[in-house]
Amino acid sequence: MILKSKDVLGLEDMSAEEILGVLEIASRFRAVFDRPVRNVPIMRGRTVVNFFHEPSTRTRISFELAEKRLSADIVNFSAATSSFKKGETLRDTAENLAAMKIDMLVIRHSSPGSARYLARVLDCSVINAGDGAHEHPTQGLLDIMTMRQRLGDLRGKKVTIIGDIAHSRVARSNIWGLTKLGAEVTLCGPPTMVPGSLEKLGVTVECDLRKAVADADVLNVLRIQLERGAGSTFPGNREYHRMYGITEDVVRSLKPEAFIMHPGPMNRDVEIAGEVADGPRQVILDQVANGVAVRMALIYLLSGGDPGALGGGD
Repeated sequence: MILKSKDVLGLEDMSAEEILGVLEIASRFRAVFDRPVRNVPIMRGRTVVNFFHEPSTRTRISFELAEKRLSADIVNFSAATSSFKKGETLRDTAENLAAMKIDMLVIRHSSPGSARYLARVLDCSVINAGDGAHEHPTQGLLDIMTMRQRLGDLRGKKVTIIGDIAHSRVARSNIWGLTKLGAEVTLCGPPTMVPGSLEKLGVTVECDLRKAVADADVLNVLRIQLERGAGSTFPGNREYHRMYGITEDVVRSLKPEAFIMHPGPMNRDVEIAGEVADGPRQVILDQVANGVAVRMALIYLLSGGDPGALGGGD
């Protein structure tokens, strides 16, 4: 049994063995993408509810595609079109969902701990699709999958995460997952965006961009989280780009084999130059494809799927 819990709430909760097990199953599902028929009837007759309290494009569509390719019945609803607009609480929503006997809930919510709360009160499996600035475990898993495709074993590999660390749930999931797999993680950004307290998680904090990327194998570039108040922590977009933007000049200073990632959505010519975002060093679309495979793997495993029944991966 790869997953020890009925829920996926964060990479802080997962062991290195669980992470690697999920990624092995994801690699097998990734091979399905090249087939003429991409759907498999694993989840036929089961219902997955996607509840997105915050706006989302990539994550929501990725989960929906994963569910459809596993042949699940899907119900989508958002805060804007639900009883949240009428004042219903998260607890009331959870109890109503439980009464409908759903099989799985995917939730994105602005409050840290919201997914964990629902996991306690619901019998069905809960997958955290992002809870405030806490964690985004499926993004962390797809990022790690993308790194492993290029680098293999991540022990001793150097990963630099750049940008708005303070407000980023992606950064936290990356930190938990990467350090468990033995990678050396450096956080870089303006001092107002990189809490020094994160060093206790086993990472290095470096506010000088050139020093932070000098020997990196991977740059994971984060979006500035303006909706969470990040705009008050730096002078402006132009100044940020000058000091911390990943430009062609920065790319030329990297090791020849180093590559660049971004979880999206991108602020072009703020945290990353347009020519870099479209250039040969980025693996952004690989991340997107791997996201569907990772989410298929988690849904399959949480639904009781047998890893041995899938055969070997690529």
